[in-house]
Amino acid sequence: FKHAHAASRTNPFWNELSASNPFVHDIAASNRNENNRYLSILKEKPHLFSKVSNIDCLLRKTSSRRSGRSKSVSDFLDIVDNQRLHPRETTPQKTIVSDMTWLQNDREAYKMAWLSHRQLTRSCLDLEAMSHSPGWAQTQATDIHVVCKLNYEGGSVQLPDSDINIHVPVGHVLPGEFQEVGLKAILNPPSSFNNELSSTISPLIELTLSNLNTREAIFLEVKVAAKVKNDPLSQVMSDIVCFYSFNKEGPFKKLENCYTYQDTIQVKLTDLSHVMYAVIAVQANKIQPPATNVWDYVHRMVSVGIYGPKYIHPSFTAVFTVFGHNYIPGKLTICDIKKGGKNMPPVVFQLWGKHTFLLEKPQDLNISLVSCDPDFEVKIEDQSKNIKEEDLKTGEMVRQQFLFSMLGCREMHFFVFLVQIKVLKSSQVTQFHVTTPDPAPKLCGIISRPKRLQNRKEIKSAPLLLIPTVKYPKFQDKTLSVNTYGVALKTVLRQNKIDYLLEYFKGDTIALLGEDKVKAIGQTKIKEWYVGILRKKIGLVHCKNIKVISKEQAMDIADSELTTRNLAEQIALPFKKLTYIYSVVLSTVSESVCDWRALAEVLGYSHMSLDDFNEAHADKESERVAHVVKRMKEDCHANKKKRLFLYELIVALLKIDCQGLVARLTQDTIILTSAVKLGKYWRELAEKLARLTKQQIEAYEIPHQGKNGAVALEMMWKPAYDFLYTWAAHYGDSYRDVLQDLQSALDKMKNPVTKHWRELTGTLILVNCMDVLRASAFSKMEEEE
Repeated sequence: FKHAHAASRTNPFWNELSASNPFVHDIAASNRNENNRYLSILKEKPHLFSKVSNIDCLLRKTSSRRSGRSKSVSDFLDIVDNQRLHPRETTPQKTIVSDMTWLQNDREAYKMAWLSHRQLTRSCLDLEAMSHSPGWAQTQATDIHVVCKLNYEGGSVQLPDSDINIHVPVGHVLPGEFQEVGLKAILNPPSSFNNELSSTISPLIELTLSNLNTREAIFLEVKVAAKVKNDPLSQVMSDIVCFYSFNKEGPFKKLENCYTYQDTIQVKLTDLSHVMYAVIAVQANKIQPPATNVWDYVHRMVSVGIYGPKYIHPSFTAVFTVFGHNYIPGKLTICDIKKGGKNMPPVVFQLWGKHTFLLEKPQDLNISLVSCDPDFEVKIEDQSKNIKEEDLKTGEMVRQQFLFSMLGCREMHFFVFLVQIKVLKSSQVTQFHVTTPDPAPKLCGIISRPKRLQNRKEIKSAPLLLIPTVKYPKFQDKTLSVNTYGVALKTVLRQNKIDYLLEYFKGDTIALLGEDKVKAIGQTKIKEWYVGILRKKIGLVHCKNIKVISKEQAMDIADSELTTRNLAEQIALPFKKLTYIYSVVLSTVSESVCDWRALAEVLGYSHMSLDDFNEAHADKESERVAHVVKRMKEDCHANKKKRLFLYELIVALLKIDCQGLVARLTQDTIILTSAVKLGKYWRELAEKLARLTKQQIEAYEIPHQGKNGAVALEMMWKPAYDFLYTWAAHYGDSYRDVLQDLQSALDKMKNPVTKHWRELTGTLILVNCMDVLRASAFSKMEEEE
């Protein structure tokens, strides 16, 4: 018990992991609060039954604190406990709640159920919470099935996202008894039913019942992927039938109690068992010329799904999938992905788009994917692929992979691509468009922030993407208001000067800009620092070298005074040496700044008027802002020795209080510059930041490999950028955390680049000074007016 208690205090993942892992369930107390909403999957059929009750389904939306992972049976056991101990006093309704007591009373049975239900799946393109716990963050349930509990009144159960239903009539079980119905779709049907005389048109359906003490039969209703043609020959020669078995591998028998209407079949199941399997097929008595196989007697629909990662990445794989039925699951486990000639771990992909088209007979298909966005392209060898006629005849899923990549280092965004399907032996062409999901998500609410950050005062800047809707405040150049000071306890003078580190004499009074500490490497060791001002210079001072005092205790503060203008100009100094992409900066600023006049004034173009814009720039505010930025870029280019574009732009944005925009530009440029500085050493950083395996690191490098199978040294910044961009995106708007964690990781490398490249430290000073700048430079009275 002592060990368990200690672990719960020292292991930050203890509460989360133990709550879903049956092997530590007995030694860890789950403190979860189950407030999840139930999702009813009842599909009422009033024309079939006299009474249909609502059903609470076991498929529920995931709570945010579970980091997006699917719930296990353990969760449902907790719900039952919670409902038993804390019943809600509500008006009685005909709502039937799932009963899991048979698992609750047998933990070993639950463990086996948990293991069989859950399988390890990993997507190197979705690094959700990887920095916290890689293994658990990438484990999720991939099978989609439903289990519902019905009483004497019966009801209907539908498999989510499908046209597969089970109808249980009134009186199926005795009054007071219950029937637990399970429904699951197995995507690949038995191969024995796919030949010249037969073709499956549904998935293999697994049906489970808990109670065999029944009085009435149940009905299976399925919408299938074909219907028999109306001509007399087809009507006579073929039929849609249902095959039924108690075993997954068979043997199957054909059921007679079937009713078919166009593409829907209803089957009466009288011979019941705890586990049953059914599959629907179109079957021909014989093939009569000119027919060549059973497909000639039916109108056969082919369903395709486009699957990909949950969030797009600068390089990602999309999977084109053909199904022999019309059930297209929302998630698909891909087990045959290869990169660099090596097998990758199973990946769970999300459904991006789907399409259904008529295919008169099995024949060779040509599949091509074309990006509609110039920023993305499909790898040349993946632009066009074929699917063989023989593969379609098997009735199994057929997949083709297409590798997308972003061109250059443009800003990530969702885009649209075209899917084109050509029938090679005819002129038939089917095409549809698919929209990708957004790039890496804002997971600030999903990924827990380190404890050192939870108690820290939050920066009061606007969110990164917030566009002001009021006039920008007037920047006031006045002396900073400082409340905390430090007295130097020793003299620190360095023979080799280090950027952004202050030098001082014993007894100096240093103004401290806030009480937050910065962790960064000094001359040789990683230390904690305050941001301070001394002799008109901003920099870091080692926390142990000063005694913190209040403003009232400070004796002489003349050397620690600074104006707001000097503060803005100094904290922007790192941008003189940071790498940036002009087009990205231009688009980001033009989309975020909503008053071109305010920006023009602080940039020194107060004389500009609407007459200076041509018609192309006069319509939208964003176009006017872009015109101002371009003008400034041209002027800086013409005077390179004295003016630096990005530096002047950042100072201007600080002067109109666009701190959220400054933070975004800071993070973007730091990520790009870090990638360039790291080169091949990014691999070491990836291991420290996210514990990436060699296979995951290789996955980042494969899209950038040359003909020799290796990434050229001058191109090594690209996989480094891909990784850092994805890693940083998981912090959401917590840009301070991104910069600090990156600084700490770089400092801990064998040969830290931060010993010589100090601009990252400079940006940490920038974000830690924003509160002080805003408080002093912008009048609260003016903001309220």
